[in-house]
Amino acid sequence: MLSITTAQLDAWIVAFAYPLTRILAFIATSPLWGSAGIPRRTRLILGLCIAMAIAPALPPMPAVAPGSLAGLWIMAQQMLIGIGMGFAARIVFAAVDVAGEFISAQMGLGFATAYDPMSSSQTPVIGEFLGLISFLLFLSLNGHLMYVATLAQSFYAIPVSAIPLQATSWLNLVELGSKMFSVGVLLALPVVVALMITNIALAVLTRAAPQLNIFALGFPITMLGGFIALAISMNYLAPPLQALYEYALGAILGFAVPANQ
Repeated sequence: MLSITTAQLDAWIVAFAYPLTRILAFIATSPLWGSAGIPRRTRLILGLCIAMAIAPALPPMPAVAPGSLAGLWIMAQQMLIGIGMGFAARIVFAAVDVAGEFISAQMGLGFATAYDPMSSSQTPVIGEFLGLISFLLFLSLNGHLMYVATLAQSFYAIPVSAIPLQATSWLNLVELGSKMFSVGVLLALPVVVALMITNIALAVLTRAAPQLNIFALGFPITMLGGFIALAISMNYLAPPLQALYEYALGAILGFAVPANQ
């Protein structure tokens, strides 16, 4: 007859509960699975499946019952770590959204918005288009599998323990916001420069021929120039996005500084 002791049951619960807390927090905040369009039950099932798949390969967990005060403290830390990892993973798609905002504003299409299911808000159509392109490129590079592999590797880089992370970990996470804006500006720079040249040409044309209605000519010319510049820049968009994906994967593990370092 198969018999299971209380100690064995507690060990199984500990080996599964702590990783599951980090995994669910990461899934809730990551750009891939944290979309409002994905039901919560689906995200919960996905987290359970990932936890059951990687739990046997993880390092030993602290021998602390999850229901105790120390166990709740460890679970709270794992939740914060998972949320931080999810926000670090959002750098790529947030930078693309920033680039779309810049391009839409320069093209005069800031008023043309569409509903974005990932952010549950109205976003410019150019930003929605660039976000869709970056999302499809991410999936074509097996980025979702890289997320799972990075999530499993995080338990070795950031071990589960009762010792909290250093305060610089959260400072590193905040500093990733500057990376988001700088990369967004760089992604939008070719189109923005082309539109700036177009506006300068329109200004010179207005001075040369004052009888022209610049308001009637400026908007369609600016929009057409923006679309042409955007179409040309799409051919060169994959390499910087791929480099940004690699940076985000490194930031998922790199932002955290364990207390013993």
